[in-house]
Amino acid sequence: MTSHGVEKSSLVVDAITACRRWRRVKKVVDTSGASLTGGDVLIRALVLRRVLRRLVLKPDEQRVGVLLPPSAAGMVTNFALTLDRRVSVNLNYTLTPELINKCIAQAGLQRVLTSRKFIERVPLELNCEMVFLEDFKDVASKTDKAIGAFQAYAMPAKLLARALGHGDDGLEDPMTIMFTSGTTGDPKGAVLTYGNIGSNVNAVDNVIHIRRPDVMIGVLPFFHSFGFTVTLWSGLILDTGVAYHVNPLDAQVVGRLCRDQNGTILVATPMFLRNYGRRCEPEDFKSLEVLVTGGERLPKQVADEFEAKFDIRPIEGYGCTETSPLIASNIPASRAQQDQVDSAREGTVGQAAPGIQVKIVDQETGIDLPFGERGILLVKGANVMAGYLNDPAATTARMRDGWYVTGDLATIDDEGFIRIVGRESRFAKIGGEMVSHLAVEDPLTNIVGMDEDGQPKLIVISVPDETKGERLVVIHKPISQTPAELRRALSDSGLPNLYIPSLNSFMEVPILPFIGTGKIDLKQIREMAIRAFPAKEN
Repeated sequence: MTSHGVEKSSLVVDAITACRRWRRVKKVVDTSGASLTGGDVLIRALVLRRVLRRLVLKPDEQRVGVLLPPSAAGMVTNFALTLDRRVSVNLNYTLTPELINKCIAQAGLQRVLTSRKFIERVPLELNCEMVFLEDFKDVASKTDKAIGAFQAYAMPAKLLARALGHGDDGLEDPMTIMFTSGTTGDPKGAVLTYGNIGSNVNAVDNVIHIRRPDVMIGVLPFFHSFGFTVTLWSGLILDTGVAYHVNPLDAQVVGRLCRDQNGTILVATPMFLRNYGRRCEPEDFKSLEVLVTGGERLPKQVADEFEAKFDIRPIEGYGCTETSPLIASNIPASRAQQDQVDSAREGTVGQAAPGIQVKIVDQETGIDLPFGERGILLVKGANVMAGYLNDPAATTARMRDGWYVTGDLATIDDEGFIRIVGRESRFAKIGGEMVSHLAVEDPLTNIVGMDEDGQPKLIVISVPDETKGERLVVIHKPISQTPAELRRALSDSGLPNLYIPSLNSFMEVPILPFIGTGKIDLKQIREMAIRAFPAKEN
């Protein structure tokens, strides 16, 4: 734990202390023009807490929805709810209204805090009351402001935390509900506790080794667990400034933000990096020292192209919504400590963060496997969720004696570096043999290339098959190669016949569906493939 890490049971105390440490120093900016010192953040959160309690939230209203993009307002709103011991539920506004309302129903939300400006940009019809933060601009009373200022500056941090209901024994209390991405099924609500988030903020600091001059560029949405823990709570608590932009796809705006704020840390997905690589100028990311990708595998081509243009090589991290999210990460050489001689290894997601245990078990038997053997990755530590909201069956299916079953196939070498082979769901069982979708998708992508936005032109998926159990199919955007040409190229690359999709297993679509965090929407693609390729066809 570094000098400003989160103590074991005092996430709120550390947030208050950090804001006071930055009382007169710019802590948070965003592209709407907001610029707040640490003192501004703390006072605004305390005053908003009082206003919400008096005018909006019922005393027994434990869970409150939030529908705001990454921004100063989003940070202050989440902080205010946490100070009031409410459970924040940041909703994924890139989902369909039907799925968002399913999340609202699961969480039992009565109200969602949002803004008119945001709803004008992302119109949604929700099955609960929408509370617009603009309406509170002039309703804070002199008493609210006076008490907020007294609490922010005069009360000792621990005493203030206790006065707000935060004792030392709340590690297992729920802090937020984070819904899974929904790429392979309906979103599930992972219940994350104060202990989960606090331990993961520590893990972030132990990986990145935050320094006082750092500025974190926050583009990942707060409904994304990396955005919530890394760019919201780590940004709030650790000794770094934060600069937000509402849309990670606005490449030129993100580049200009990084340049203007001298950003040193950026967490993004490979899809966003492809976009930045094509639309940003070399000077936009000149100040970057740490560039970590997550959410999907980092292709070597993307890393090479980004490094060639911006003189910084992206490294991979790894996590899951259910683990708050960070599990492992490579550590950039610029931040490695003296005892971390080998802190990064290309093609891996790095080593498990301090305090987190990982192991590989056999897919069929669940027996622990030795170094180098491929199996399912399991994780154990203070970062693992309390469980899925209202779904004990799903919780039981994912938890084994305190270990979280990630569903990812991986190997761990004798130095602890983790290599993700693929999702368990991204393997097909063909004629009794396990066949990786990526083993076919990667060479096909090398043949057809990426589109001009840096997005893939195709994806390999498996569907039921009457004869072989499953078969591979290729869903692709318009490409110049024919299925016959692609099959010949796969054969020439040395793939066995079992891995080569049949001539009638290719389907062209106008676009491939993505979710807001840059991941392929596998659920939608699988449904599309099953409709197009019924099991009775061979």
